[in-house]
Amino acid sequence: MSIVKINVLTVPEEQRETLEKRFAARAGTVENSDGFEWFELLRPVEGTDTYLVYTRWRSEEDFQTWMSGRGQAAHAGASGAGGPGAGGPGAGGPGAGGPGAGGSAEEGGERPKPAATGATLWSFEVVQQTGPKQG
Repeated sequence: MSIVKINVLTVPEEQRETLEKRFAARAGTVENSDGFEWFELLRPVEGTDTYLVYTRWRSEEDFQTWMSGRGQAAHAGASGAGGPGAGGPGAGGPGAGGPGAGGSAEEGGERPKPAATGATLWSFEVVQQTGPKQG
C-alpha cells in the first residue's frame, strides 16, 4: 500500500498569500516523479495557523529517491524551520522549507524570507482506503 507524507507548516497570517503563491509557482515539480501519487496544499479555515502539505507515494523508497534527487533540487537552498526544504524528518519533506517556506533565490542572490515559521513531517502507511462507487 501507499505511504503518505504530511508537512505541518506553521504560517503566520501575513505570510499565507506568499506561501500559496510559492507553491503555485512550483506546480509540476513533483508530479512526474516515479512513485508519486497525490499532492494537496491544505489551508486552515479557522482557529489555527497550520497548513498541511499532503503527498502520497507508492512506497517509502520512491519518496526517499525523490528527496535525494529531484526533491532536493526543487528545494535547493531553501530554509525553513528545521532546515532544507525537502530534507530530513525534522525539516518536513516536500514543501516544508521549499517553495512555501523559503523559495528560490531572488535577483541579487538574496533568498526570500521563509513563509513558514515551523515545519514537522508526519509519515503514515495507508492501511485502508475507499473511493466513490463506480457506476
